[in-house]
Amino acid sequence: MTVHPAGRTLLAVDGGNSKTDIALLRADGTVLARGRGPGFEPHSVGVAAAVDVVVRTAAELLSTEAPFADHVAAYLAGADLPEEEVALREEFLRRRIGTTVEIGNDTFALLRAGTTREWGVAVVCGAGVNAAGVGPDGRVARFPSLGSLTGDWGGGGHLGKLVLWHAVRAEDGRGEPTELVDAVRAHFDAASATEVAIAIHCGEIPRHRLTELTHPLFASTDPVAVSLVDRMAEEVCLLGLSVIRRLDLLDTPTDVVLGGGVLTGGPARLMSAVEAGYAARAPHARLLVARTPPIVGAARLGLDQLGADQSAHDRATAEFAA
Repeated sequence: MTVHPAGRTLLAVDGGNSKTDIALLRADGTVLARGRGPGFEPHSVGVAAAVDVVVRTAAELLSTEAPFADHVAAYLAGADLPEEEVALREEFLRRRIGTTVEIGNDTFALLRAGTTREWGVAVVCGAGVNAAGVGPDGRVARFPSLGSLTGDWGGGGHLGKLVLWHAVRAEDGRGEPTELVDAVRAHFDAASATEVAIAIHCGEIPRHRLTELTHPLFASTDPVAVSLVDRMAEEVCLLGLSVIRRLDLLDTPTDVVLGGGVLTGGPARLMSAVEAGYAARAPHARLLVARTPPIVGAARLGLDQLGADQSAHDRATAEFAA
């Protein structure tokens, strides 16, 4: 590991389903290097293979072998249960990625990136959905986030699957007519929506490409499309409201950070419905659409863990922005 003159070093990691961002910082907030690798997916490929992504990305970026830093602050998709956090931390330590390691769910990185406060609520709607919050008293509220098994609904992957579901059913007569049939055919240059479904089943079209169908979904004014967008808005509200209530923040002005590709690039109809939902049921909530990438939140959390002062936070924030 390269020794840097400003003292301890930090490797910040934001591991999402679609990409893994890393950054090496000094304890004074100086950003030394930044890089990006493939998605972090322990639920799909296992813990060891998922951690391989971090190791390869860091080794390529820093042109060195592990350990890459004194401390690692990794906020990761798939760190949903306490035992999953333990398994990931043990693998990071076994691979000697850093001398000390802190593991958390990537929703907390979004929260720390989106607000200057050390508490609040974050709702992410990217490939999937999740939410978490930290109260002023330090209490934490979160979800298991295991998909439909634990009541989750929505996200780009789920919405894309539903677009195809409605299109196939409309095409074969089981469902109501919808212009989503033509949207699916056009997007994949296919003769039918059923042909697309079969191609995905056979592996000819990667399953992750279903998320691309959110673009025609959001552009459509078809009743079926509108109903899906409205349901997604309701879920974004329910996730945040649940956390707000569990932390007893209904009567407290609270930042609610909205992140993930579906929300940061969402259509006006979706965002207007989300705003209306919070205004009606949590009027003290202040909605903030995240404009700062979650890797900044992972870096801020890591600097907190190193005991860095405010000047280090300011320097890191400015350098990431630059």
